Amino acid sequence: MHHDDFKFEPVRGLPEALPAGEHILWQGSPDPLRLARDAWKLDWILGYFALLAVWRVLASLADFTLAQALVHALPMAVLAVLAAAIVTAMAWVQARATVYTLTNRRVAMRIGAALTMTLNLPYVCITNAHLALRRSGHGNIAFDLSGDGTRISYLMSWPHVRPWRFTPAQPCLRAIPDAARVASIFARAAETRVAEPRITRIETAPDGAIAAE
Repeated sequence: MHHDDFKFEPVRGLPEALPAGEHILWQGSPDPLRLARDAWKLDWILGYFALLAVWRVLASLADFTLAQALVHALPMAVLAVLAAAIVTAMAWVQARATVYTLTNRRVAMRIGAALTMTLNLPYVCITNAHLALRRSGHGNIAFDLSGDGTRISYLMSWPHVRPWRFTPAQPCLRAIPDAARVASIFARAAETRVAEPRITRIETAPDGAIAAE
């Protein structure tokens, strides 16, 4: 039987139904393998075990044949495979629990595998965006937030933050496929939203004078 862990969501990736006038432009999630490589440093972990294996072979060559020395490095290879499997599994769980959403009014990020939360970032609170694009087309889109009290926790939001930017932390769409297209969608939506005129209703006094605010 299929079980949806997020069946309580009225709209996928969002804690509540969209208000009138708001609609979804794009939704996506991190690529699990790319997330494992970028956030969990899978390449560095494999490189570390590879160096240990080479060192073990070279150390064994002083007293054993090449074939025997290679056998001595087998435990390192096993540990490397085990570590890679654990890291990839954790990245897969995080990617599965994550939904990034762009609407015509905001960026929403449903994040967290164990403790799920949703970050709502209205375009009017985002001052700038940074695209880090890889040759594969995957990339990260990080956001500068205005200094009007909009803050997020780096530790609570990791890995969905820009690496090594702690104060202030920058929310980030991590390891998303076709990142250039997503960045273009964000740019058009944010520009349109910020440029929208805001109409404020002014109450008038009974004698026709404008009431003081």
